[in-house]
Amino acid sequence: MSNDFYYSISLPSNLEEGRKYPVIYAMHGRGSSENDIVSLLLALKEDYIIIGIRGALVLNSGFQYFTIKSIGNPDLDSLENAVESLEKFIAEVQAEYPIDPSRQFLFGFSQGAILAMVLSLKMGSNVKGIAALNGYIPKHYKEKFSGKSLDGTSVFIGHGERDQIFPISIGQENYDYFNEKTESVTYKVYPIGHSVSQEEKNDVVEWFRLRAKN
Repeated sequence: MSNDFYYSISLPSNLEEGRKYPVIYAMHGRGSSENDIVSLLLALKEDYIIIGIRGALVLNSGFQYFTIKSIGNPDLDSLENAVESLEKFIAEVQAEYPIDPSRQFLFGFSQGAILAMVLSLKMGSNVKGIAALNGYIPKHYKEKFSGKSLDGTSVFIGHGERDQIFPISIGQENYDYFNEKTESVTYKVYPIGHSVSQEEKNDVVEWFRLRAKN
């Protein structure tokens, strides 16, 4: 399999031959790595195939998926390249492992949350659900997919009320945008900054666990 991304993969220990499993594609924040984002999902390793995708671009001691001009202002060409590369990666991985194509989930924090939301808009019914923490939807994609329905897609939006990178108003905007596209939207605010609390981690795990069998 040829792709632009290094990735980690966790398979349920009791794999049954011929059976297809739900999958979570996990994407980290800017300057982080796949290990950090996957660590939030360890409680789900028997319920899902979990794939942690490392950003292809080096940033200090970590990685990023796309470059930015300033906070909240991505380089659109770089972002679009990341989106297209990730969509291709998902298709290749789906063919490589026992993944149920009707139960593909996206999970991301910050830059990873941006990509989870954009990919859900682009891939439509090929995505069963997303959990996006402390991210935003770039204006370009909001407008591009303004009329697109995501009926049947479940969405979890989590945001820190003291987020110093992406203010809490952005979390509300994310909720409002997706609430017009699908009936299954969960929006939760946490008393934290640009980070993930234990409470939020627990909520995300429970949200995914409830959807593992559906």
